[in-house]
Amino acid sequence: MEKDRSGLVQRLMQGSLVTQILIGLVAGMALAWFSKENALAAGLFGELFVSALKAVAPLMVMVLVIASIANHQQGQKTRIRPIITLYLLSTFFAAVVAVVASHLLPQTLTLADASQQITPPSGILSVLHSLLMSMVANPIDALMHANYIGILVWAIGLGLAFRHSSSTTRAFLNDASEAVTSLVRVVIRFAPLGIFGLVASVLASTGFSALMEYASLLALLLGCMLLMALVFNPLLVYWKIRRNPYPLVLTCLRESGITAFFTRSSAANIPVNMALAKKLNLDEDTYSVSIPIGANISMAGASITITVLTLAAVNTLGIDVDAGTAILLSVVAAICACGASGVAGGSLLLIPVACNMFGIPDNIAMQVVAVGFIIGVLQDSAETALNSSADILFTAAACMADERDNINVSS
Repeated sequence: MEKDRSGLVQRLMQGSLVTQILIGLVAGMALAWFSKENALAAGLFGELFVSALKAVAPLMVMVLVIASIANHQQGQKTRIRPIITLYLLSTFFAAVVAVVASHLLPQTLTLADASQQITPPSGILSVLHSLLMSMVANPIDALMHANYIGILVWAIGLGLAFRHSSSTTRAFLNDASEAVTSLVRVVIRFAPLGIFGLVASVLASTGFSALMEYASLLALLLGCMLLMALVFNPLLVYWKIRRNPYPLVLTCLRESGITAFFTRSSAANIPVNMALAKKLNLDEDTYSVSIPIGANISMAGASITITVLTLAAVNTLGIDVDAGTAILLSVVAAICACGASGVAGGSLLLIPVACNMFGIPDNIAMQVVAVGFIIGVLQDSAETALNSSADILFTAAACMADERDNINVSS
């Protein structure tokens, strides 16, 4: 009996993270329903999980960005440029869509310490001043106080400097990036236990009305992602190929997006996109480079997640957002999305970067991250489906446009 019990625990630990999060979610709801006192005590697991996220996120941003820039390959084919342009435009437009949708359907969250005194920025000039001062902060101080804007700036600067270093140094940076990513994976493996504690304590203290908040937030996220997949990405494709984009869009969603929805990994979906590119008779020299690049920078879904959750925190704290600040948030969210790590829920760990713009402290920002993990069962799947299907979609669009231009020139 003891051996069977230990075998069950081992299977649960090695099983699907999505399944484990669902189990934690249901268990937290059940505990809050049957025993309010024990549910409040279980909140310790949630606090530990949020604290672990707070500890690992600044280091992750610093190391991953340095390694990514330092190891970037130069001298790519010029045909890759229009594809990268489409990737970046889609990621930015996704943030804009999320800003507009969040303004029309504002979301709020139930957060601990949300009533604490925060000095919000008074407008775009205040945001820019705060942004510039954060950019020139001491790097050690930025790491210690989770100043993500400062961390990002120093990481970019160091990454550019390390591009001129030896191959051994760049290999070390790549190894360091892998090591930090492994630590992040370890922390995220405890997400089911953390979510169990968070859900139990939140529902015990606020009642089951918090579930409606999560459902409303998830509906807004999925709605924005559907808009990008079925309206704005097709518009970008039409701009490129000048004909009905939907046959190509639907093919990419069916053959790439559905697979990515269940694997929840853009990297794991690269072989699927490669096979689809071959099936579409695209140029192999182009798609063999553009699809792996897209797995890292084509991040419309991540951009939506970062923007919507950040604005939910902003609305909760009663901070006003003017048009200029909204545009700046879209840019910051797009840049953050391109730097999201490849682990499940990696985009959530960059939400504090956007929250820094509004003076939101790290303890509140990490609670927003934890909320993201609670709804992440569907959110992360839909986000990955949008991200990965766009990789092959824009590669195909650029190749088709190139073929059209060559035919026009020859005729």
